[in-house]
Amino acid sequence: MTGFEIKRFDFNAHEVLDETEQDERLSDWPVVYTIVNERFIYVGESQHVDKRMAQHLKDPKKSKLRRIRVVVDERFNRSVCHDLESTLIRWLSGDEKKKYKLLNGNVGITNANYYRRDEYRSTFRDIFDQLQAEGMFKSSIAEIENSDLFKLSPYKALNPEQEAVVEAVMEGLATDLETGASSFSVIQGDPGTGKTIVAIYILKLIQDLAEFTRDDEEPESRLGELFADGTHQLFRDLRIGLVIPQGSLRSSIEKVFKKVPALAGVRVLNAFAVGDSDQVWDILLVDEAHRLTQYAAQSAGPLNGRYKKISTKLFGEPLDPSKNQLDWIRAKAKHTILLLDTEQAVRPSDIEPEVFERATTEASRSGRRYHLMSQMRVAGGNDYIEFVRKLFSDLPPSSVPDFGNYDFRIYTDFAKMRADLRAREEESGLARLVAGYAWEWESRNDWKVYDITIGGESMRWNGTNKDWINSPDAAEEVGSIHTVQGYDLNYAGVIIGGDLRRDPATGSLHADRQAYRDSAGKVNNDLRQRKTTDDDLLRYIRNIYRVLMTRGMRGTYVYATDPHVLAGLEQFTTGSE
Repeated sequence: MTGFEIKRFDFNAHEVLDETEQDERLSDWPVVYTIVNERFIYVGESQHVDKRMAQHLKDPKKSKLRRIRVVVDERFNRSVCHDLESTLIRWLSGDEKKKYKLLNGNVGITNANYYRRDEYRSTFRDIFDQLQAEGMFKSSIAEIENSDLFKLSPYKALNPEQEAVVEAVMEGLATDLETGASSFSVIQGDPGTGKTIVAIYILKLIQDLAEFTRDDEEPESRLGELFADGTHQLFRDLRIGLVIPQGSLRSSIEKVFKKVPALAGVRVLNAFAVGDSDQVWDILLVDEAHRLTQYAAQSAGPLNGRYKKISTKLFGEPLDPSKNQLDWIRAKAKHTILLLDTEQAVRPSDIEPEVFERATTEASRSGRRYHLMSQMRVAGGNDYIEFVRKLFSDLPPSSVPDFGNYDFRIYTDFAKMRADLRAREEESGLARLVAGYAWEWESRNDWKVYDITIGGESMRWNGTNKDWINSPDAAEEVGSIHTVQGYDLNYAGVIIGGDLRRDPATGSLHADRQAYRDSAGKVNNDLRQRKTTDDDLLRYIRNIYRVLMTRGMRGTYVYATDPHVLAGLEQFTTGSE
């Protein structure tokens, strides 16, 4: 057996024929290839490169490409080539310094297992190194896989559960578009089940369908049937958008979409922009829908007047205080798809759970309620998610389950936790301290001031609200719920503050209203004559810590200022006071 080689030649019929005559493997051997010009790149795999290139030369989108690289390895079979093709696409999509924009669709990206996959994937890294040396990649693999561009890319290999949900949603949309009926769908899932990835995948798939022509090859996937029989024509000329309530996540996704040609024209917006729009949207997907707001004091003063103006414009005078941002979106879209986890609502202005309960019941009755169950973010899997849920209940676990390779630690020495987190930052990056909102944000007005001091360690809250995770000083700061919700970290160091207490006699949890410093998180909703009770506040704080505890993909380190919060788990602590 020989190692891989990369053959290079011009993308034209004469050169393809000449190279095929010199190397018969180009006419009958599984290979992976790239075709590029100064701006764009296409990645493919084929058993018959000569025939495939003839097809590409007829394709208006690819005929302007200029140079071919073909990766040939006598050890490769079709499974290996599918995997290498998918891996190169994912790496190219996540290279923030990249030279090229991808022309590939996202259907057909695979992550299947096969014989000796680990050995082949070691070769993939060698191939990457050679391609990087030739200028195809600008970032390292570690930099790519830590980037938002990689994590939020539409080029993901869906697991069978996600693929089934996407298939059901798309088939439902196709039926509705054909009949002219409107629709309302809900996709529910715990943290880390891939709701955001599913939303972005669906949007890219819609755009690929809209641009599909007879000259294109139908993808080899269960979703490939959508490209056949004229179904793709139903998705042309649609006005589609992605609604993201949180400004930071919205900004990150906008950056990703600008670097993906098929998504560059898709609007990423908040609910206010939807409400203000004079046009009706064909399809709106709403990610993090649990953060949509109701009629309440908004996060900024001018938004209060804007909220009233939109509601009265849509539903008439007098103002109906029961109307919320979900109502706005449904009034402005023919087809609405929510991605939802009601256990992530964190403020009184967030839409109440009972509203979403009615919405999910409605979706169930029409057969448009879908569930994502499998844990995709946290290496500890569903066992870890269930452990976190129990940890913030009145019946906490008395032991820590075996989470396999997931690095879960409980600390009594905060300095030790911070040192260990710094070590993880050096090793893999994206290791961040996060905390409940139990300290004032004084450094917002004076950067010389420290906000949080624990055991001689002094720290400041996040210095920015937008893209804090990737900001220069993030590794030495502490992020709040509003900077990390919707994002992935490699390691999360979670500080449970004095806002959450556990009664040592009864074991029950309660919120410490005075210690909770987010004024917008505990204020009464006077506009709707609703009081934020202690039970409401406890629900928000529990949700906050559940979110914080599920950010770390590789590990979570925990410290609690109230030792009773982690009562019963003392024997599992790392370090001592």
